[in-house]
Amino acid sequence: MSMNSPAGRRVDPTSPLRLEFPQSLAVYDDYAAAQRTVDYLSDQKFPVEQVLIVGTDLKRIERVTGRLTTGRVAAGGVLSGLWLGVFVGLLFSIFSEEPLLTTLLSTALVGALFGVIWALVGYAATRGRRDFSSVTQVVATRYEVLVEHRVAAQARELLAGLPGSLPDPFA
Repeated sequence: MSMNSPAGRRVDPTSPLRLEFPQSLAVYDDYAAAQRTVDYLSDQKFPVEQVLIVGTDLKRIERVTGRLTTGRVAAGGVLSGLWLGVFVGLLFSIFSEEPLLTTLLSTALVGALFGVIWALVGYAATRGRRDFSSVTQVVATRYEVLVEHRVAAQARELLAGLPGSLPDPFA
């Protein structure tokens, strides 16, 4: 029997990423503090398989790494096509009677040509709407430690022995 998540997707009740009746143990501003809490519980022989660390308040961060020009796009296309061509050449060489170097050079050349054309066509299709390169990452701004309801009191009791383990509720 499966259940629906709040987003409407089916959730497998046997999933390891699910607790039956989770209760919040603590909320932290960084992952290291949440990890330290779970590590401490583990050191105290607490059944940590009853614990989840959940990242909440997600943010998408995009770091701009440089300006895109036709030359940079073409160079990137040549390099990626070259790698693809070498890979295909290695596969072809297994089944071919041709010398390895001939097969690798020809497939690398075709791959580089294909890569540069594909990259330039893709770049032209943007019509200058995205003339920069970037790296993106989704990060949580808060980390909540959840425990199964049956062991929540035990977890709170154990954490009382760890200085600074629970965030100040009046902060």
